[in-house]
Amino acid sequence: MSSTDRRILPRPRTLLPRVGYLLPLSRDLLGTLDRWAAEVGDIYRVDLPGRNTWVVNRPDEIERILVHGQHFVKGGELYKAKALLGDGLLTSERDLWKRQRRMMQPAFHRERVAAYGTRMVEITDAALAHWHTDEVRDVHKDAMALTLKIVSDTLFGDDEVPSEEVSQALDDVLRRFDGVIALLPEWLPFRRFTRFRNAISRLDEVVYAVVSRRRRERTNERGDLLSILLNAQDEDDGTKMSDTQLRDEVLTLLIAGHETVANTLTWACYLVSQHPDTEKNLTDEADALNGPATANDLAKLPYTTAVLHESMRLFPPAWAIGREVAEAWEIAGFPAERGMQVTICPWVVQRDPRFFSEPLRFRPERWLDGSTKSIPTYAYFPFGGGQRLCIGRPFAMLEGALVLATVARRFRLRPVDGHAPVPLPSITLRPRNGLPMKVERR
Repeated sequence: MSSTDRRILPRPRTLLPRVGYLLPLSRDLLGTLDRWAAEVGDIYRVDLPGRNTWVVNRPDEIERILVHGQHFVKGGELYKAKALLGDGLLTSERDLWKRQRRMMQPAFHRERVAAYGTRMVEITDAALAHWHTDEVRDVHKDAMALTLKIVSDTLFGDDEVPSEEVSQALDDVLRRFDGVIALLPEWLPFRRFTRFRNAISRLDEVVYAVVSRRRRERTNERGDLLSILLNAQDEDDGTKMSDTQLRDEVLTLLIAGHETVANTLTWACYLVSQHPDTEKNLTDEADALNGPATANDLAKLPYTTAVLHESMRLFPPAWAIGREVAEAWEIAGFPAERGMQVTICPWVVQRDPRFFSEPLRFRPERWLDGSTKSIPTYAYFPFGGGQRLCIGRPFAMLEGALVLATVARRFRLRPVDGHAPVPLPSITLRPRNGLPMKVERR
């Protein structure tokens, strides 16, 4: 290897070391990442107080990082999320992750996921019954309530779960990771951090109560995800999950299956409302169904699915992915030492003009006309990649398509004058201050 391969990784310009990077990130995190990518390149280093980070936005190197996962452990904000998620699938590592993934995989087989389709549509129809022509609704709030109801129903079945309490607790938890706040340590005396810890305690009470009740019932398969987790056995030693492991996986599924889908639906509704041709294509496809949408109709909803893909391209639910180097590794010829933090930015990569023509334009047709077939595999990766590809991907895509088609059959949503949603980078990418939209019955 030549000496040029060992040169110092470039850094964005700053007048002040370390603190100088915090200022632009705190003002406009996403805009700053866009600007640095344009000024510095695909791979650069940012030294923050107490944290040195490499930012990697090159698809071939992203693939190496995500596929060769044995060289990395979860880093960034997901490491801090262990206080909430414990050793669930999102945060666990190595042998524990492999064991849990193996035990949970049957819960996400295609046939089982498809069985949830009818309930997804029933729950959506029940929510839409409260919508009225000409009213203004916060579509993000509605989407959050809807996806929480869907994931709670499929996860817990008939168990009574205090949805309002869970919803508020989840909101308090996620606000701990908003913007630059995510970089701050939890020992600081901030009300947001206190609410974060209190919210975890409330969620623990709810989940442990349901698990305890189920164990006392000693019932067999009830058709919900929790039943599968309760009965799952390790194929090597025959052991089942402990209450603590069940708690970790349940909270992981609650958050991953609730927040990410809700944000995708929110951005999709907004983007469709800005493009009349897209709206017509979407509604025509939904109207062509023979009755309410079902899981069997997914193949008949290619345009709806393309709308979801294009929404996730422009507003990726996981806008950044964090890793920490666990053993010596090289990234693009640069030696990465153990303990180095690595950040991958789908927000930047998926808006790169080298991979997508008119990258800032919302054009679902690109997923149907073959133009995306030639892009690098990791130029679009809303569900991660490698061994740790999101286990809930089929569930999320089915839910998103069925909900969007169900809404399109009954309503049009119009933007409210003077309110353009601003993305707020938390663990996921949500609209800051919600998304008010005017409802029109079709």
